[in-house]
Amino acid sequence: MRKIACEEAFTIPEIAAELRKLSRFGGPAKDFVLINALYSEGITGYNAQFVPRLIDTDDMRLKQMDELGIDMHVLSLTTPGVQMFDADTATELAQLFNDRLAEVVARHPRRYAGLAAFAPQSPKRAAREIERAMTSLRLNGLLVNSHTNDEYYDQEKYYPIFEAAESLDAAIYLHPRAPMMGLDRPFDKYWMEAALWGYGVETSTHALRLIFCGLFDRFPKLKIVLGHMGEGLPFWLTRLDFMHDEAVITGNAPKLQLTPSEYFRRNFVITTSGQENHLALKYSLDMLGDDNVMWAIDYPYQPMESAVRFMEAAPISDLVKAKVFGETAARIFQIK
Repeated sequence: MRKIACEEAFTIPEIAAELRKLSRFGGPAKDFVLINALYSEGITGYNAQFVPRLIDTDDMRLKQMDELGIDMHVLSLTTPGVQMFDADTATELAQLFNDRLAEVVARHPRRYAGLAAFAPQSPKRAAREIERAMTSLRLNGLLVNSHTNDEYYDQEKYYPIFEAAESLDAAIYLHPRAPMMGLDRPFDKYWMEAALWGYGVETSTHALRLIFCGLFDRFPKLKIVLGHMGEGLPFWLTRLDFMHDEAVITGNAPKLQLTPSEYFRRNFVITTSGQENHLALKYSLDMLGDDNVMWAIDYPYQPMESAVRFMEAAPISDLVKAKVFGETAARIFQIK
C-alpha cells in the first residue's frame, strides 16, 4: 500500500531565525511556550533536535522514511507558521517558504508533496499567494496554523482566502496553535496550552465557527482538513446537531442549509496524526465514511515508527486501509 503521511512539519532557516528573534522579546501569547522551547538561544537536550529535523529534507527524514517503508511526506510549515509577524513580513516569509518547499518537492518528487503557507494578516495578498502556489509552484494544498491576530476566519474579511482555495480545489489543513488571548487562561498550567489539550480545543472551536457562520453554504466545495482524529469533533456530531437547532431557535445562530454533521461529512477530512488508537480510528471511519480519514504522523513531534505500526495493525479491511494509508491523501491533495 502506498503510505502518504499528511501532517509532516517543515520549516526554513529564515523563519526559524525570525522566531528566534521573537523569543528574545517574548509576550503574553501562549505560543511562546513552544517558541521559547525550540528557538531560544543555546537550546540543549531533548528540544535541540527539533529545529534540525524540521529543516532537514535530504538526510535524517528520508533515511527513516526508507527504513519504515513510508512513500511520501506531505510537508507543511510548522506552527505557529508566519502568523505572529506583521502582515508584510508574514507575506514575504510565506512566499519564500513556498518557493523553498516547491524546490524540495521538485528535488524529491516521489517522496514529498507540499502544502503552501499564506499570511491571513492580509487576506487579498494571501489569495494571490494561494493562486501562485497552486498554479505556478504546483503545490498540493494549503495549511494555516489556525487563528491570526486573535481572530478566527469566520469574518467576511477572510473570505478571499476561501474563495481562492475553493476555485483552485485546494484543501486547507487547519492546523493547531496555542489558544488565542481570551481563550488561554485555563491553559496556563501543566503544559495544557499545547498538544496535551489546548491545541485540540482551540482548533475544534475554530472549525465549528466556520461551520456555524455559514461558510460552507457560501463555499460548498471547500475542503478543510483537521488533524488528530478531527480534534475530537467526530465524537460530538450528534450533540452538535441537536444543540445547534436550539441555538437557531433562541436566535443566537444563523439558520444553515444543512446540519453541522452534514457539513462535517461533506466539507471536512480528518487525519490520524498523534491519535494512534484503533477504537478511535474505527469509530471515525464508521461515522465519517472510508473516504474522509487519512493517515498522518506529525513528524518530528511524533515518532514515525509507532505511526506506521499503528496503521499496519489496524483491524480494518485492506481496501479501507489502502484508502487511509494513501489513496485518500492522493485524491484530496492532488498527488499523482
